[in-house]
Amino acid sequence: MIVNAFYNEQGVGDTLLVNFNDVEKTDFESKGNVTRIFDVETGETVAINIFDVSKKRAFDANGKVDLTLEDVDFINKELADNGFDFVIEADLSPKFVVGYVTSKEKHPNADKLNVCQVDLGDKTVQIVCGAPNVETGQKVVVAKIGAVMPSGLIIKPSNLRGEDSFGMICAARELAIPNAPEEKGIMVLDDSYEIGAEFPVTF
Repeated sequence: MIVNAFYNEQGVGDTLLVNFNDVEKTDFESKGNVTRIFDVETGETVAINIFDVSKKRAFDANGKVDLTLEDVDFINKELADNGFDFVIEADLSPKFVVGYVTSKEKHPNADKLNVCQVDLGDKTVQIVCGAPNVETGQKVVVAKIGAVMPSGLIIKPSNLRGEDSFGMICAARELAIPNAPEEKGIMVLDDSYEIGAEFPVTF
């Protein structure tokens, strides 16, 4: 399960916001200090809010929270203590990793897009990329499904002109890297980077 958590006491209040999915029509139910937001059509839980969270656990964040196993245990305990009968199983693997472009083909329905196969170390995924400099044989930074970009954008599976895409090959400016070049194009890494390794981000 892709889980993203956010905490911003000054902007939002003493509330841990936990998001699993985004849907158009939602409703909510509250028990104690927890509110569950769910899809009205399927009943699936898409988010939870835990209020007055600092009384039980400190989150040193001003935006996205890098969840630990202990954080997930805390969230599940709060759910149980407030009468909810489900648990979350979070994917805590790194969301920004080094990928290797194994192939690139022109998108059949879009002149400026390419369909790339990208090796992430443990699996190969298809990513549609519009960067003019993407090529086979490059090591690149990949934002995996569930990654939260500096802009706040959450990377999700998508379909671009009929081709599925499972991630994003990143430009330096998209990662808020200082002195990033202004011209369009992905960031190409040197050979010293290990395929599948976490790429450190500081935003």
